[in-house]
Amino acid sequence: MTGTTPHSTSHTTTDDTFRQRIRTLLGDLVLPHADDWEARGHLAPAAWKALAGEGLLGLAHRGEAFLESAVLLEELGRTGYAGVRASVGVHAYMATSYLDLFGTPEQRAAYLEPARRGERLAALAITEAEAGSDLSRLGTRARPAADGGLLVSGEKLYVANGSQASFFVTLVKTRDATTRDGAAPARGLTGVSLLLIDADTPGVHRTEQKMLGWRSADVCRVVFEDVAVPEDRILGRRDLALIHLIQGLDFERLVAGLLALGGVTHCLELLDAHVRRRRIKDTPLYAHQAVRHQLAELTADHELVTQYGRHAARLHSLGKLDSRTATVLKLKATELAVRAAHVCLQFHGAQGCLDESTAARLYRDSAAGTIAAGASELLRDLI
Repeated sequence: MTGTTPHSTSHTTTDDTFRQRIRTLLGDLVLPHADDWEARGHLAPAAWKALAGEGLLGLAHRGEAFLESAVLLEELGRTGYAGVRASVGVHAYMATSYLDLFGTPEQRAAYLEPARRGERLAALAITEAEAGSDLSRLGTRARPAADGGLLVSGEKLYVANGSQASFFVTLVKTRDATTRDGAAPARGLTGVSLLLIDADTPGVHRTEQKMLGWRSADVCRVVFEDVAVPEDRILGRRDLALIHLIQGLDFERLVAGLLALGGVTHCLELLDAHVRRRRIKDTPLYAHQAVRHQLAELTADHELVTQYGRHAARLHSLGKLDSRTATVLKLKATELAVRAAHVCLQFHGAQGCLDESTAARLYRDSAAGTIAAGASELLRDLI
């Protein structure tokens, strides 16, 4: 059930060697500890240093070298721990992509480079209770401070890496736009900025949010109470973060899609082994046509979406990724993950329903994938 590398539609020795290196590293650095991280709710601090020490937190976000990142993202998904992949994906790609794209040299030195070294952990604080798929309802606001900076107040939800993060890339309303006659403007995401907010700043409060799945992703509610943010912590163009978000969300959906594809690979490998091993009346499950046909459908769809994902990665490496391609990938990959996890649970029977079973974890974890980075219903509208 393995596919090709993201570099082309055919294998090369170099591609296979790099993928095997990444798989071996994740087998050494992640798999022996992942159950413990699931239990504690976040990756151990030493894990970030270990991943950084092997260069896994500093792979390229752009250009031809991004194709190595694409391999890492698939292989992170293939570990089978969506909480781990979400945590690393947010830190190494989703949150830090804004620094990579729009950060000043000073911001990159203070935040991006330490993040790549595993010294500072990044989180992305975008979503709110009334502003998830519809960010125009954003409630977190900044007002001018006496010293020329900003005072930020508001609440963010579902923040991965929330309790352990050193800083938050945070979407904040920095200007209340009005029409020429002073009336409130039509609804829309206007006058918003991205801010770098240090987690140890007075007024930052974090509480755990227990989720159905993604148990090692350290998902938190983060409250900002008159948090002082210096003017030089504005990331990109003040009041014009919408143009940054469009680019950032395309990249986020590409990352989410590649992670999900790796997760499906793991799920299908588990399922294939199970139906060959599991016997009923001395007959393996695989001997039943109904079982084989479901596996065939999942495998065929996985191969198709994997090729599409690698096509999307290639487009991004050339600077040609468009919103439609990123959106299609994220939609199809995460929904395929839900289908595969359901079949995997069903074929494991009562054993799969045990809370500690791998099939149950995959089933729990798959649900969040169709919501994070854009719910499937929104993505269909965008397409």
